[in-house]
Amino acid sequence: MIDEALQRFIALAGRVGLHYDFLLSGSEVRQWAAGMGTTLLLVVLAIPLSLAAGIAFAAALTSGRPWLALPVRAYVELTRNTPTLVQLMFAFFALNMLLSRALGGAAHNPFTPFFWVVAVTGLHIAAFHAEALRGGIEAVPAPLVEAAQATGFSAFEILRFVTLPLALRTALPALMNNLVNLVKLTTIGSAIAVGEVTYASIMIWTQRDNVLELMIVILLFFGLINLTVSRIGHFVERRLAIPGYGV
Repeated sequence: MIDEALQRFIALAGRVGLHYDFLLSGSEVRQWAAGMGTTLLLVVLAIPLSLAAGIAFAAALTSGRPWLALPVRAYVELTRNTPTLVQLMFAFFALNMLLSRALGGAAHNPFTPFFWVVAVTGLHIAAFHAEALRGGIEAVPAPLVEAAQATGFSAFEILRFVTLPLALRTALPALMNNLVNLVKLTTIGSAIAVGEVTYASIMIWTQRDNVLELMIVILLFFGLINLTVSRIGHFVERRLAIPGYGV
């Protein structure tokens, strides 16, 4: 049944000049499916990393402690003003090489190319999260913070229970926009041979010369992922909305 439907799809696509014959090749289909799975895994791991690091960076930036805020500010500015691909190349070919030397050779280095893609994309987007959250934290009305201080809350408790919950609501649209960008950034993994969907597609079209056909599917694939991310963001935004605050 599935094979028959696949044959019909390939025949129909062929009528408009699109060649999806590779779908009949078990090895290439498995490679392509594995690439999609790797992309999804990159997204699933990088999103929470970016959010956790972004919150930590925003807390440091608004802490009022120069020894904490200045290094984070330097990192944020460096990250925002340099290409993500360059950052990945530096991490993989420079930092990773230094780690290999320190650990006694590449065979003893546990950090794989996959790890570096997750780390670089996650921490890159974290810098943008930090700025969005910093703006949200600074937008919290001063009387709320003063009331928390008068109640006896510590600085950490004020951040956790007062400013951060309100800042998250204010910054949520910007955070979701950053996450959409993160999903697209996972394609840089192909530069260091991480087998995500773009790299898998390159391996296929170098043999079959079907760039157009695969690019159409890649665009649809990432469009579907980001549509899902956006829908989740809108749902969370509605759930967290506070009547009368920022509405």
